[in-house]
Amino acid sequence: MLGHFGFSYIGLVYMLMLQIPNFMWARRKPEGYDPSGENSVLLVFERSGQGLCTISTLLFTDYNPTVLEPWTAWFVASAALMLLYECYWVRYFRSNRTVVDFYRPLLGIPAPGATLPVTAFLLLGVYGKVIWLIVSSVILGIGHIGIHLQHVRGLKK
Repeated sequence: MLGHFGFSYIGLVYMLMLQIPNFMWARRKPEGYDPSGENSVLLVFERSGQGLCTISTLLFTDYNPTVLEPWTAWFVASAALMLLYECYWVRYFRSNRTVVDFYRPLLGIPAPGATLPVTAFLLLGVYGKVIWLIVSSVILGIGHIGIHLQHVRGLKK
């Protein structure tokens, strides 16, 4: 449950799927986006979770599939969520790029820009049986999903 040290190519793929759209977003932020009112406690959770997830995703080999077994379903579910996350970004970049476009649910999933990757990383941790990624994902989720939901609530006012 602690994990085997080594490089994870699956972890690298996940990190690229996560970071490339975020780098693109930094140049194409939504109209009306204002992070100034974000909760500082949630920001600490988010930043800590980001760092911990990055480290635990890349430095354990337990996510690299070796055999097809029933437990692989956790990996398939995780990968499906990451693919859905990419669809979320395609939808956003093709939109008018407003705050409403950025936070709009995807297939009924609220705050998909935060919910999808956090859940994907959590399931990847379950698949790899790596407690460090599971805990890191929970920490990230508290901050990242919390901040996104805070913004969603702000849109409704």
